[in-house]
Amino acid sequence: MDGNLVGRGNVRKLWVTEIGLFRDHLLRLDPDSRRMRFGMAADDRFVEDYALRVNDMKSLVYGYVEDGEVRAAAELRRLGAALRGEAEAAFSVEKDYQDSGIGTDLLGRIIRSARNRGIHRIYMNCLLENRKMQRVARKYEAVLHFEHGEVVGEVEPATPNYFSIWREAVEDEMGFVMAVLDIQRRLLPAA
Repeated sequence: MDGNLVGRGNVRKLWVTEIGLFRDHLLRLDPDSRRMRFGMAADDRFVEDYALRVNDMKSLVYGYVEDGEVRAAAELRRLGAALRGEAEAAFSVEKDYQDSGIGTDLLGRIIRSARNRGIHRIYMNCLLENRKMQRVARKYEAVLHFEHGEVVGEVEPATPNYFSIWREAVEDEMGFVMAVLDIQRRLLPAA
């Protein structure tokens, strides 16, 4: 699924300058969605601190952006040394945008980005009751196993090829254009 999933939005990488949009999205999550994202209850202060550290953790973040607001996000973060080739993925979708295919699209983008970066295993931890995330993971043939009250999904991305790299580059160019348009949209009402 690409492009227009819910309304006028699009899925794209979030740029360093858009971390505030990512933070605002995480703060808008209802208590249950926030607990599903972080695996525990997380207050506003925790969420704000987490969002500020995303760049320090060298995370790659995709977002579903609609009307200049991030409504869903997926984060890919390497685990340990880069040579290990392992990463963790985490997802969040605001309640009104759930069950619309956005999570599926986000996971597809994360898998391709991991593939293009030489990551050979992606881990996704979720609470046992997070059936929605488990269904999305199964769509990408994730191996799910249970550990200490959580479900851990493992996906092994294919080896990168010219097409996967080209497709990500093209989407990055389009995403950059959309980011510039979003910035203009946010600044125009203020002018």
